[in-house]
Amino acid sequence: MADEASLAVHVIGGGLAGAEAAWQLAASAVPVVLHEMRPLRTTAAHKTSALAELVCSNSFRSDDKELNAVGLLHEEMRRLGSLVMRMADANQVPAGIALAVDREGFAAAVTAALAAQPLIDIRREEIASIPPADWDSVIIATGPLTSPALAEAIATLTGEDALSFFDAIAPIVHRDTIDMSRAWLQSRYDKAGPGGSAAAYINCPLTREQYDAFVDALLAGEKVAFHDWETPYFDGCLPIEVMAERGRDTLRHGPMKPFGLTDPHAPDVKPYAVVQLRQDNRLGSLFNMVGFQTKLKHGEQTRIFRTIPGLERAEFARLGGLHRNTFLNAPKLLDGTLRLRAQPRLRFAGQITGCEGYVESAAMGLLAGRFAAAERLGRFLAPPPPTTAHGALLAHITGGHMDSTGSAQPAQARSYQPMNVNFGLFPPLAHALKGEGGARLRGSEKVLAKKRAITRRALADLERWIVGDERAVAAE
Repeated sequence: MADEASLAVHVIGGGLAGAEAAWQLAASAVPVVLHEMRPLRTTAAHKTSALAELVCSNSFRSDDKELNAVGLLHEEMRRLGSLVMRMADANQVPAGIALAVDREGFAAAVTAALAAQPLIDIRREEIASIPPADWDSVIIATGPLTSPALAEAIATLTGEDALSFFDAIAPIVHRDTIDMSRAWLQSRYDKAGPGGSAAAYINCPLTREQYDAFVDALLAGEKVAFHDWETPYFDGCLPIEVMAERGRDTLRHGPMKPFGLTDPHAPDVKPYAVVQLRQDNRLGSLFNMVGFQTKLKHGEQTRIFRTIPGLERAEFARLGGLHRNTFLNAPKLLDGTLRLRAQPRLRFAGQITGCEGYVESAAMGLLAGRFAAAERLGRFLAPPPPTTAHGALLAHITGGHMDSTGSAQPAQARSYQPMNVNFGLFPPLAHALKGEGGARLRGSEKVLAKKRAITRRALADLERWIVGDERAVAAE
């Protein structure tokens, strides 16, 4: 029998995708060597040597499994035994309907779980080139901050120019420096989330005059200069000053929207705009400025953000910043199980494949780990149905869109861009939805019914996929 070292699957990168891939492999009794270059070599965004460090927001976004696609992805991952979701649930902090975590506690918990798993060998070393041929099963999950040497090696192997954009980091404020005589606690529309609180956000109101002055300051503020080839930005993570450049009202209809919020200090006056801050650690001592990713220079950030009512004396635990993000032209380069077509011993997972977001990255790590485990054990694992959140996201990455039958259509490799999971990736429902007595649904009622139907179908199809795989394992 081959020894354990020769059977090991190598996972390169200890972020969310790599950590989840390693966990899934070990759960299938497949030995793993997990390579992480930090702290030997760090990045512009990472601050610690912990595995699964969260470098941007501390939010995993909505946890609503019935009406939100990312909430559905959360639930699917939980049912698939996700380490990332288990530790997120264990380290959550109040965030309304969102699932947000104490970032240090979360990363420490993931690191400890992986270190305690006897089938996982964690090696702190940089892999700066394509792995040697005797590594016959490799998952590359190096994320948006892939080291330049490895990125160059991948580009040479694939023959593709790397696509890139910048991911932006929002500032974090010390809670005790926020003036609560100006600000107040409330979740939008008083909705309680998985943290159990309907007052999870600190809200800072602006009048029209204050908002206009703030936008003027953003537009005039000194910014970090970048070359033309270093843009465009990903629309889901635009710097606030870039949003402001798109129109004076863009911010107040985006991260500064006042809807669903009432200022208890002036209940008869509707705020013209609102800045929200979300709890960033379990102690509640740190809050991040929601949607306030920026490329303003640090001195300008401090000056401009202190013009916001309630933040006049704010002290910042971390100021905003930007880092480069690279990803593959995945529909052209990867097959349906995330293997590189040109060299199938190599799989890719996480943001380097062009999925966007913490949860999406971890979900692709989960699938890559399961695909690699099945392959190592001598069997084939069919991809999850495209009607599931995992399957829909995988189809976007590897095979383009789905038609009404769930069949893959030709991949749009030329126009491929990073994507969060969303209901637009799912195949349409087979039957029209009807209300009570067969009445035709309209407006918001129709939208909500459609989302509920898609999520019910997804979870039912996921369960069938899980059971089918379990039966295949049992038969062997």
